[in-house]
Amino acid sequence: MKVVLASASPRRLELLRLIGLDPEVLPADIEEAVLPGETTEGFLRRVAIAKGLAVYRKRFFSSLLVSADTVVRLGDELIGKPANREEAGVMLSRLAGREHEVLTGLALLYRGETSFAISRTLVRFKELGGGEIGHYLDHENFMDKAGAYAIQGRAAVFVERIEGCYFNVMGFPLNLFYRLLGERGVKLYG
Repeated sequence: MKVVLASASPRRLELLRLIGLDPEVLPADIEEAVLPGETTEGFLRRVAIAKGLAVYRKRFFSSLLVSADTVVRLGDELIGKPANREEAGVMLSRLAGREHEVLTGLALLYRGETSFAISRTLVRFKELGGGEIGHYLDHENFMDKAGAYAIQGRAAVFVERIEGCYFNVMGFPLNLFYRLLGERGVKLYG
C-alpha cells in the first residue's frame, strides 16, 4: 500500500521511516489559524483532516494518506510556532517551571473513510534562567516548532517529566498511528 504524508514536517517523515515506511511527502497548504470560539480539539480535528483532504482529493484514493497537526497548550491557551526569536524566548519563559500539554490531531484517509484521534502528552519543564533560554535560542532551530522547542534536541535537558507518548511531543504519535491502522484493518507488521 502506498503511504502519502500530507506534511512538510521532517520529524513526521523521520518517525514514519523509523517504523519501516517510506511515504511520499506532499505538504498541504491550508490556513492554520484558530477560529473564534474554537476548542483545541475542534481546531486539531479541522486542521488535520483539512490537510489530508487537500492532498487526498488530488489522486490518492487507494493510498493511505496521513496528516497531523501538533499544538502546545498551557492552561487554556494554545501556543503555536514562534514568529521570531523574541517570541520564542517569551514562549520558553512561560513554559519554564510549569506543566503543559502537547496535543497532536492525527487523521488517516483511506478508501473514502477518515479516521481521527488526538494524542495528549503532559510535559513539565524545569525552571529556566535567561542565560539558558538565550543559549538554547543561539544554538537550536526553534522557528518551526510548537512552543519553540523540540524534545529530541537541546530542549531535552529542560524536560523534568513526561506523561504520555514521547513521539507525540516530537509531532507524530506512533502508537496512536499503529492503533488507528489496526482499527481500519491495515496491518503494518505481520
